[in-house]
Amino acid sequence: MTSIDPRPFLTSLFETAVIAADPLAAIRTHLPQRPKGRTVVVGAGKAASQMAAALEACWDGPVEGVVIARHGPVETCRHIKVLQSAHPVPDEAGLAGSAALLKAVGGLTEDDLVIALISGGGSALLPAPPESLTLGDEIAVNKALLASGAPISAMNVVRKHVSRIKGGRLALAAAPAKVVSLIVSDVPGDNPAFVASGPTVPDHSTPEDALKIIAEYAMDLPAAVMKHIRSAAAAAPAPGGPAFARNEVHIIASARVSLEAAAKRAREAGIDAVILSDAIEGEARDIGRMHAAIAREVVNCNQPFTKPVVILSGGETTVTITSGKCGKGGRNSEFLLAFALDIDGMEGIHALAADTDGIDGSEDNAGAFCDGDTVSRMRAKGGDPRALLSGHDAWTAFTLSGDIFTPGPTGTNVNDFRAVLITG
Repeated sequence: MTSIDPRPFLTSLFETAVIAADPLAAIRTHLPQRPKGRTVVVGAGKAASQMAAALEACWDGPVEGVVIARHGPVETCRHIKVLQSAHPVPDEAGLAGSAALLKAVGGLTEDDLVIALISGGGSALLPAPPESLTLGDEIAVNKALLASGAPISAMNVVRKHVSRIKGGRLALAAAPAKVVSLIVSDVPGDNPAFVASGPTVPDHSTPEDALKIIAEYAMDLPAAVMKHIRSAAAAAPAPGGPAFARNEVHIIASARVSLEAAAKRAREAGIDAVILSDAIEGEARDIGRMHAAIAREVVNCNQPFTKPVVILSGGETTVTITSGKCGKGGRNSEFLLAFALDIDGMEGIHALAADTDGIDGSEDNAGAFCDGDTVSRMRAKGGDPRALLSGHDAWTAFTLSGDIFTPGPTGTNVNDFRAVLITG
C-alpha cells in the first residue's frame, strides 16, 4: 500500500466532497429557459449567497431578486440582494428576510419566472409566524425541535405548519408565475419538500402529522402554537393544486454525489472505499459507536471490509438534550467523541467527521479528527472525555486533544461527512 498521511488524506476527501457540491457547476447544468417576462430569484439557506452568485454568473439575461443567508461572510452579487439572518435560532432579521421574499414574488404574471435557490438551514433563516403567533413563539418551536432528537424530516413537518412561507407557501405566493426550484439537499433521502421546510415545494403532510410528532418526541410548545396547529389555518397547500402545475423541482447537489466523489478520490490514492449510506439518522453518539464497532471489526477480523479501507457515510444525526444544559459542539463532534472513546488505544484507525457547510453546531469548526490516541490526549490535558460527552461538550474535548477541524464556511451544504480510514 502507498504510504498515506491520515489527516491530509481525510481532509482531501472532505474537500473533494465539498467540490462535488459546488453551486456553480451544479446550477450551470440545471438552468431553466429564459422567460418572456421577468426573472426573479429568491432563496434561502447556508449556501444562498454562493448559489445566487453562481446563478448570476451563468444567467444570460436580466435578473433581480433577494436571497437570505446566515450571518457571516457572504458572496457579493450584482443584481440579487443578499440579506442575512440567524441560524440555528431565528431572529428579527429573518422576519424581514421572509417578508422580502414574499414581496419579491408578489404581483407576477404567467410570463414571469421565479428561480428558487434553496439549501439547508433555510428553515431557521426564514421565520414567518402566522398572524396569531409571534417570533418568540417560532423561536420556542425551533429550540424545542433542536433539543428533541427528532430527525430533520420530522422537524420540518412541524415547522411548515407554523409558518406563512414554508410548506410550498412561497411558491403559492408567486403564482401564476412558473417556479423552478434548484435545491442543494442536506436531508437524508433527498426529499425536496424537507430541505429548508420546502418553501417552494409542498407535500402531503398535515397538521395532524405535526401533532403526532410533537407528542412522540414530548415537545413542550407554547399554548398559542398548539392552538394554531389544531386550527384550520395551519393546513399547508396540497401538491396537486393548479398553482404548482407548471413548477419544476431539481436536486442539483446531494450527499450521495459528494460521497461518491470522495470514494473515487480515495481509490485514486490507492485506498479502497465503501459507502455505508448517505442517509444515516439517529442519535449522534449511537451512530458513532456503531461506526467504531465496524472499524474494530475490520482491524481485528478484516471484515466486513478488507483493510486498508476508508468507510464513508452521510446523513444527519441528532443530539437530544435531556438535562437542559449543554456545552459547546455539534452533532459531528459528538458523533466523533463517542467514536473516539470506543477505539481508545487502537492503532490504525483515523477518522474525520464534519458538516459540509463548514460549521458544526455552536462554534466555528466543521467537526474534528480522531485516532486511537485522541482520548489519551484529552485526559493528558485534564479532560474527562466521558463527562464531556455526557455534557454535550465535544468541542471542548477535541480542543483539549488538538483535533478540531476548521476549514471555514464552504458555501454549500449536503449534510454530514464521515470518513473512517483503517490501515492497521
